[in-house]
Amino acid sequence: MENSLDGTAPMGALLCVMLVYLKLLGAALLWGGTFAAGRVLAGQMGPYTAAFLRFAIASLLLVWLTLRTEGRLPQMTPKLTLAVVLLGMTGVFGYNLCFFTGLATVPAGRAAVIVASNPIFIALGAALFFGEPLTRNKGVGILLSVTGAVWVISRGDPPALLAGHLSSGDIWIMGCVVSWVSYSLLGKLVMGRLSPLAAVAMSCLAGTVLLAVPALNEGLAATLPGISPLAWGCLAYLGVLGTVVGFTWFYEGVRTIGPSKAGVFINFVPVSAVTIGYLALGEPVDASLVLGGLLVISGTWFANRRA
Repeated sequence: MENSLDGTAPMGALLCVMLVYLKLLGAALLWGGTFAAGRVLAGQMGPYTAAFLRFAIASLLLVWLTLRTEGRLPQMTPKLTLAVVLLGMTGVFGYNLCFFTGLATVPAGRAAVIVASNPIFIALGAALFFGEPLTRNKGVGILLSVTGAVWVISRGDPPALLAGHLSSGDIWIMGCVVSWVSYSLLGKLVMGRLSPLAAVAMSCLAGTVLLAVPALNEGLAATLPGISPLAWGCLAYLGVLGTVVGFTWFYEGVRTIGPSKAGVFINFVPVSAVTIGYLALGEPVDASLVLGGLLVISGTWFANRRA
């Protein structure tokens, strides 16, 4: 009996780790699908309305999940409340305004490749504001990823950016990067006081409240009766799978194998988004998108590898 237990324990641990890796891959695939879902919604409703409905759904589920997992919502001090509101303003309000506005004109795959440079700019921001070491690998990774993002944004013609040939949609999607980097850097401060699940739940709740008034001014009440089943399906996907399930699986990975190893799986997001955009929406895949995407993914991998 003792030998049986000794043999099965490592196998059980291995299966648990394998399950975590599958969940991380699943989270990346789900996040890739958010770009196609957002592209559909951007053609049917305003950005504030789409963002509000997405995070109203997500907030209800996240609050329920926090209560079930941790037994209660966190006690909020004035400073912590201010920090959570800032998280909601950047990662929910600002990011999703840029996300849905940009996707009205930018293909899902192209937008995903631009947003894929997030980890690199987070590393750069952490070095500037928190004194985290900027190693040679990170420096090379930043250079590769920024080059890839510029290649995609310029459609393979970087000098065109200097001539002002940059679409408004591209600028909005670049705003996603600024918003998410700000959210991530603020989150490093908040994580010392809140668990990852509670931080996500409270920031989503704060962002939903911030989105309510502009969504109403945009015509939320008039839009609701005319929302198509396809649009409701996209909202459910974004709120349940893209937000609640995706973030929960990702943070399980962070807890089990660490943030650096878990973060590498984000490289699969643009691959998933480009594939889904091509299959579901018929979006073209040109050489500049492929080359730029490879540079972004290579740079992110290089920045996270050991010296």
